[in-house]
Amino acid sequence: MDAFLVSVGVVALAEIGDKTQLLAFVLAARFRRPLPVIAGIAVATLLNHAIAGWLGILLAGLTEAQWLRWIVGGSFLLFAAWTLIPDRLDERDTQVTKAGAFLATAIAFFLVEIGDKTQIATVALAATYQSLLAATLGTSLGLLLVNAPSVLLGEQAASCLPTNWIRRGAAISFAGLGVAILAGWIRA
Repeated sequence: MDAFLVSVGVVALAEIGDKTQLLAFVLAARFRRPLPVIAGIAVATLLNHAIAGWLGILLAGLTEAQWLRWIVGGSFLLFAAWTLIPDRLDERDTQVTKAGAFLATAIAFFLVEIGDKTQIATVALAATYQSLLAATLGTSLGLLLVNAPSVLLGEQAASCLPTNWIRRGAAISFAGLGVAILAGWIRA
């Protein structure tokens, strides 16, 4: 249960102001069909994070415990710094196909999540907790907790959230996890 709850919390905090949240706003405005957009986000995220979680478990199996602790702990410290840098969408991120709201969203989200901090966090969380299911479902739910309201509420939500403070809170959470792993308080 810890793996699931930590995964939800860490990714939900990290996702606020992330480029995938910005993409959710763009897709919601473009298609004006919230349910297919949210379903596309869910499917893309589950698939992307399942692959990332599997890689995390594979990494954990191939790496000695002492090295894994340093790799995962250091990764969370890097996430902390990365989280402080605001994301921006570029034109490539907003290009979608004419395949409809669901398919266009699923494709766009899957591609934009590749190499994103939430995907890399999924790798680290799966490696830390050795639970593909908990890490995948937790990080996917965390991402959806932020992006579904973004789709439903659009720009109103973006203007109300203090993203700088939330970004700092996410950075502190990542740094805390990194320090806890490096100190041996959480097993990697």
